[in-house]
Amino acid sequence: MELVTISDVRAAAERIRGTAVRTHALAQPWAPGLWLKLESLQPVGSFKVRGAYNMIASLDYEQRARGVIAYSSGNHAQAVAYSARRFGVPAVIVVPDVAPRVKVEATRSYGAELVEVPIGEHEAKAHKLAAKRGLTLIPPYDHPAIIAGQGTIGLEIAEDLPDVEAVLVPVSGGGLASGVGVALKALCPGARLIGVEPALAADTTEGLRLGRRVDWPVHERARTMADGLRAQPTDLTFAHLRKVVDEMITVTEQEIRNAVRTLARDARFIAEPSGAVTTAAYLSHRDAVRAEKTVAVVSGGNIDPDMLTRLLK
Repeated sequence: MELVTISDVRAAAERIRGTAVRTHALAQPWAPGLWLKLESLQPVGSFKVRGAYNMIASLDYEQRARGVIAYSSGNHAQAVAYSARRFGVPAVIVVPDVAPRVKVEATRSYGAELVEVPIGEHEAKAHKLAAKRGLTLIPPYDHPAIIAGQGTIGLEIAEDLPDVEAVLVPVSGGGLASGVGVALKALCPGARLIGVEPALAADTTEGLRLGRRVDWPVHERARTMADGLRAQPTDLTFAHLRKVVDEMITVTEQEIRNAVRTLARDARFIAEPSGAVTTAAYLSHRDAVRAEKTVAVVSGGNIDPDMLTRLLK
């Protein structure tokens, strides 16, 4: 299996220039030693635009003309819809019927055709529609172009803080951690890449401990409020994760709640639960982080207003 390289990540950085925001690692005075990488500032509110735009940019003219399709609980859906609109190509997005409405409506606003199906069926439905309608599938993480696009976050961290000691990255399907890890291992080999998962969806933590992918039933992973972290790695992303992840931290639902509150109150940033898990790991598991210079990737800020109100109480 051929893995993504630092050259692939650098090529992706050129493709996405001018579309994805070049976010900066910001030092936090309320937490000395912590820098936040705020991907919630992207045009679609999450890091997903990096990989989605890079893959669509990599397609040939005929593939783009036929249109693209994606399956997602929300953030990747928005990223594909937004990127497709930038290229002027049609997009079909298959979403689970439990996806946050704020993400679904945002996706619709970019002009995508939405297809809602029961949770656990959206991937199969997307593959079926892709074959039937001749659409190119833009997967949320299982493709080298997606991994390379997400890896541009690692390039930027290395530029902003070359002496970083630890980087905390959310883990779900594994594309983000894989890409960031490729960049960091090439440019900051002394830095530790720490993956963070909700304890209720900690399949990667178990898989890396056992040295093989494991499968957690979808109803178990669906228990976490971090809806963007309910997916599982594929053979491709797990191969990257085994190579680049130094350790894993799991966080409880209460720790995630506390982190959302802390980010809003002290950092004055809004993060969705999936994006707040890295801050949760830093605040609640400092003994595991063991670093004086830590970057926490805040992967997204697309939180339902009602959920945010509940979490801030």
